[in-house]
Amino acid sequence: MVGGRGGFPQPLRMLASAAAVLLGGMFTLSLASNVTIRAMQAITDAKRRKFALPCGVCSGIGVYICKLCKGNSTIEWSPLYDSSAINPCICPTCDGNRVQRCLNCLGKGYHY
Repeated sequence: MVGGRGGFPQPLRMLASAAAVLLGGMFTLSLASNVTIRAMQAITDAKRRKFALPCGVCSGIGVYICKLCKGNSTIEWSPLYDSSAINPCICPTCDGNRVQRCLNCLGKGYHY
C-alpha cells in the first residue's frame, strides 16, 4: 500500500484536503456576505418605511384590484375574434388572485 492509509498517495491526500479547506472557506465567506447584505437591506428598508410617504395609488397597501379582469379573476377570450367562441380564462395579469402588485411603489406601499 502506498502512503500507509486508504491507498491514496500522501500528495494527493494533501491536495484534496487543501481543496476542501479552500472550497469550504469560499462557501463560508459567500454565506456570511449574503447574510450581511440581507440584514443591511432590511435595516435600510425599515428606515425608508419609517420616513417615506405612503403610495398614493394603492393607499399604502402595496396591491390594488387587477385592472385587466377588474377583480373577477377571469377574462373573456376569443382566439379568432369569433363572438360564438368566447372562453373564460384565468386572468394572466393577476393569475386569478383578483389583485395585482402596485406598479407605482413596486408593492412596498410607500415612495422612497
